[in-house]
Amino acid sequence: MPAGATGSTELTSMIETRIRTYLRDETPAVGQRLTERFLAERLRVSRSPIRKALQELQREGTISRAEGGGYVVARTGPDVVLPEEALDEGDDAAAYMRIAADRLDGILPERVTENGLMRRYDLTRGQVNELLRRISAEGWIAPLPGYGWEFLPVLTSVKSYRDSYHFRLVVEPAAILEDTFVLDREAVRERMLEQQELVDGKIWTISGSELFDLNTRFHETVAKCSDNDFFIESLARINRLRRLIEYRQALVPERAVLRCAEHVELAQLLLTGDLQEASDHLRRHLSSVGSEKSQ
Repeated sequence: MPAGATGSTELTSMIETRIRTYLRDETPAVGQRLTERFLAERLRVSRSPIRKALQELQREGTISRAEGGGYVVARTGPDVVLPEEALDEGDDAAAYMRIAADRLDGILPERVTENGLMRRYDLTRGQVNELLRRISAEGWIAPLPGYGWEFLPVLTSVKSYRDSYHFRLVVEPAAILEDTFVLDREAVRERMLEQQELVDGKIWTISGSELFDLNTRFHETVAKCSDNDFFIESLARINRLRRLIEYRQALVPERAVLRCAEHVELAQLLLTGDLQEASDHLRRHLSSVGSEKSQ
């Protein structure tokens, strides 16, 4: 095999995962055009690996060829299947949390290499590749052109964390009252059931990263109903930025279960059509959570 071929394949595979994550989490419409330029700018990589990833995603049916060239979305939201995650337990999960903590504390530099991570955390190349795949899909690291990886900006202080909640207080309740707001009843019901499972006891059995994903998915599902791209994208960006500090600021389960119950109540208000009360409820929820978790 030519030198660098394995690394090229691994990069393409990681980019495929990040594109799938975009299609699943941000649910662009079926038929929407996907350009190499848009994806390259969003994922901060060159167009060459984007092109290879798109070819593979087309073969599996996640995207389709567009008339006149290029690609369009073929699957979106829950129809997009992500690779099985290999980091749910054991040493790999512990290494993930150590990397997150070291990055948050400024111990890790902005740029790292696979070999450097292998030495620092006593990991195999396979483990490092899986970790980078996950972190890249979550949006807080990106491959550099040629060699190495660069950590992307995240919130690192209590002030920036508090400011993120002030921003959300402005945006999220307003999104519910937008004239363009149309409730995706099926998606909201699914999110409500996920939150009810947490209330019923699942919260005691999952990791902090899993709880973060479930909660952000709930809030982003509601925001998407506004059909306002600025609300949707700004909330998604804030959530990417606050992921690491959220692990450290996370509520204890006894408190988190109360917040999940508030999510269930919000979903019920939305499903009954009481948008004004839903907006007010969300504002109270964010204000209370932001104050509690910023202490």
